[in-house]
Amino acid sequence: MAKTITAENFEQEVLKSEKPVLLDFWATWCGPCMRQGPIVEELAEEGYCVGKVDVDQQPGLAQQFRIMSIPTLLIFKDGKEAERLVGLTPKAAIKELLDK
Repeated sequence: MAKTITAENFEQEVLKSEKPVLLDFWATWCGPCMRQGPIVEELAEEGYCVGKVDVDQQPGLAQQFRIMSIPTLLIFKDGKEAERLVGLTPKAAIKELLDK
């Protein structure tokens, strides 16, 4: 299951992770986010490190990473943003970036 990421746990769960982390910036009112959500959950169930950031609950994180539209997926490697995917993204494309 994807972890809920907040300003309080961001450093520990994302920046200090030894594995790549997929972060899903989303909101409950966003239609495309509701379609992206199950894909993100499937990746979490397959063993990838996955976190979800509700932009309404965590506006500071959304602002910090300049999230302009959602869903936006960020992939962090070694504590740094390595990839940014904006809009509904197929599972295969996400897996390819996580596995490189």
